[in-house]
Amino acid sequence: MTPTRQRRLAAAEAIEAHVRRFFAGHGVEVINYDLGFGRRRRVPDFRVLVVTPGPRSSNWAYVTVGCWSAFNVEGHGIEFVMMSREREATIIDLIAMVAYYHASHHLDHWHTMPIGGPWLPGSACDHLLVSLPYLHGPDLELCVLPQGHARLFWLLPITAAEKVFRQQHDTEVLEQRFDDVGIDPTDPLRASVA
Repeated sequence: MTPTRQRRLAAAEAIEAHVRRFFAGHGVEVINYDLGFGRRRRVPDFRVLVVTPGPRSSNWAYVTVGCWSAFNVEGHGIEFVMMSREREATIIDLIAMVAYYHASHHLDHWHTMPIGGPWLPGSACDHLLVSLPYLHGPDLELCVLPQGHARLFWLLPITAAEKVFRQQHDTEVLEQRFDDVGIDPTDPLRASVA
């Protein structure tokens, strides 16, 4: 095994252990997701952790493992988290799409990306905002690795109008509006705040 592969696997194991510790008392299923021919090289060893509702959260959580190794700077990289009310296979596909996109476009805090349709059926949210994991805080966000760290960022579904509002006013203003209105970020049918 090459040193690069050893480092990737050690990081993946540390991220998975971090998620399991944070969500102690929840079930965690590992989905070995094949991104397909030509794409799997961009995010080697990619998988999704599907976390059941439990004592820390009544929602489902979907966490990437492998994005860190697709793009990191001196051992510091990113993984992603999505939340939903129900177990949704489409979210596993969506978060895999984000992982592949990230490998080429290097998503970071407060970036947005279009997803080509609603994040769940009937939703007006057709973009994702890369945000801090406000539902869980810094204990989930920061993961120490053997040779660096990973930050776990939240993929928050937003509408096209909210993306435009963010561009016109600032991301913090949009996030404050979310707080003022009291959105339920796991509700695919929530109204736009813009």
